[in-house]
Amino acid sequence: MKVAGYEIPPVYSLLIWIALWEIAGQMDLAFILPPFSSVLGELTTLIVRHDFLAAAWQTFESFAIGMFFAITGGIAIGFLMGTSKTANSILGMWVNIFASAPLSSVVPVLMLLFGLGQLTVIVIVVLFSIWIIALDTYAGVHHTSNSLKEMGRSFGATPTQLLVKILFWAALPEILAGVRLGLIRAVKGIVIGQLLLSVVALGRMFRTFSDNFQFEEFWALTLILFVFALMFSTLIGRLESKVEYYAGTRD
Repeated sequence: MKVAGYEIPPVYSLLIWIALWEIAGQMDLAFILPPFSSVLGELTTLIVRHDFLAAAWQTFESFAIGMFFAITGGIAIGFLMGTSKTANSILGMWVNIFASAPLSSVVPVLMLLFGLGQLTVIVIVVLFSIWIIALDTYAGVHHTSNSLKEMGRSFGATPTQLLVKILFWAALPEILAGVRLGLIRAVKGIVIGQLLLSVVALGRMFRTFSDNFQFEEFWALTLILFVFALMFSTLIGRLESKVEYYAGTRD
């Protein structure tokens, strides 16, 4: 962000938006937007509440289980598409359709199939994140130089060794990029899923706060989810930077 030709660090840019939020809240421009200071006050109270801790743990558990299946499944699908033209012909169209489709519309169907519990939330996390991981993995495997594959074969590498020791490491930058994007989409999916279910974990708390016009608590809970998503995205981003050299040496 630039002001009068000067580059403002991101942290100062964030402070500016927080200040604008505080001013708008103090001026009472909208009843759904309380002052930021009030939100922070409720945040410190919220994070020590027993019901929040229980809901947060249940949400994290669903998120972790869903992301495990999304990452393993997405990488497997991506490798199948990248190493087999037949698999790419069969799966490619469906992966692209699901990656671009408005998956929120299928949540009611999932509720009918899997009920109003944690299993539905896990399935939603998988559906929201697996496709972008598969596409990025496919891109990494597909664009790996043939010379690397030929080198592995010339040294007697088995198909399994070729996948694990050459293709995986060559495609690792794209895989990590897909995981990072998948994590962000998974957070969106878990919030949407729990909001629509409204009977489990943080979704129930969101519905309670909004129905009772407790907007300080509502925004405090929203901030916690934003920080959660940003934290995981930053961690994966740093891991990406550690393996960037593979992208430059795989040709």
